[in-house]
Amino acid sequence: IAMGGLDKVLTREEDVPPQQEHLKDQAPGRTIHDVYALKASAPLIRVISPEMGVWTTASRGGKISRPSETVGVWPAVLDMNLHVLEHGRFFTALDDDLARNVIVIGSGIRDELFGSPEETGRPIIPLGETVSVNGQPFVIVGMLQHYESESDRKQRELNKHVAPEPQTGVTRKRGWGSRSPSGWVFRRKNYTAYIPLNTMWLRFRASSGTNNIPDPQLTDLDIKVASLEKLEPALQQARNVLMVTHRGIEDFSFRTQENSADDINRTIRNARMSGGLIAAISLLVGGIGIMNIMLASITERVREIGIRKAIGATTFAIFIQIIVESLVIALAGGVAGLAASWGLVQLLQALTPTSNTPVITLDAMAVAFAFSALVGILAGLIPAFKAARLDPIQALRYG
Repeated sequence: IAMGGLDKVLTREEDVPPQQEHLKDQAPGRTIHDVYALKASAPLIRVISPEMGVWTTASRGGKISRPSETVGVWPAVLDMNLHVLEHGRFFTALDDDLARNVIVIGSGIRDELFGSPEETGRPIIPLGETVSVNGQPFVIVGMLQHYESESDRKQRELNKHVAPEPQTGVTRKRGWGSRSPSGWVFRRKNYTAYIPLNTMWLRFRASSGTNNIPDPQLTDLDIKVASLEKLEPALQQARNVLMVTHRGIEDFSFRTQENSADDINRTIRNARMSGGLIAAISLLVGGIGIMNIMLASITERVREIGIRKAIGATTFAIFIQIIVESLVIALAGGVAGLAASWGLVQLLQALTPTSNTPVITLDAMAVAFAFSALVGILAGLIPAFKAARLDPIQALRYG
């Protein structure tokens, strides 16, 4: 949702299919012509947002921001990516028609060029200021809202309460920061810089064209359907339009947020399967170790077992004794494993107090302990059968 909602669809550039390999050199890619064709002939598409992006650095007064993508867009990008304009205005269609050097920035760029409110202790709204983007002057007309994940917000609140070091007076930030996918999305939005599409086309893309004509290639072409209930008809409508503008060459595909969710779920499922496989191998190795310990123990205690059977111990009693001993060994290992896991989680919480720290629940601990017990019982079966079937006469002669 942070990147545009469920009705957003990405038009991706793809290699041509094998049957069209001979047309590869004629594939046009995503161009501004596709945009106007979709606007004219695809009524099931509600919003169309073309983007031309280049990697840039912004500078002002000797301060230089980290490299980020400056994107030429239409005003529709606000709706497309669910941006919120906090200060100033967004550029208009007139700004785009006249290719004006105006820019809308995210809070991350503001912090690097003008300072952050946390550092200065006052709100900083750089409207009307001029910044240089790859040597081109741009006037800031708007600033987007600051975006942050819940873990980043907690980290920021935590840093407010960290006292400065007495010797240096410097406040040390705690934690490593958010490394989750959502945190990355929010940071990317904070380092957004938008300029009018025509400005990008003329100022930054003219030199990459041919015959003195600016390059019409888009870096992104996103659409929003009018209704999720009509998603498939809308995509088919868009596909029909693009097949015409691309002269029958299928060098594009559509990617919905549902596809992204499926990819995330597939990754999570694969990670769980990998973890489960590693755990199963660990349990197998542990079970074999317990079984070998019990077999060695029985070998050393053959005479003892023979004496017990000679004075009246039943086969079942010997069997249960060995099972219980194996179970005790497994449970001792389970307790040690739970203690080590708990200590590791506490260490991670101390290092990253707000950023995706793992949590051990009672249910998980109970399941792990139950599996330890099960491994102990299974590992003890073969030694228990061996001990229970010993002949007391032969056992008394042993050793």
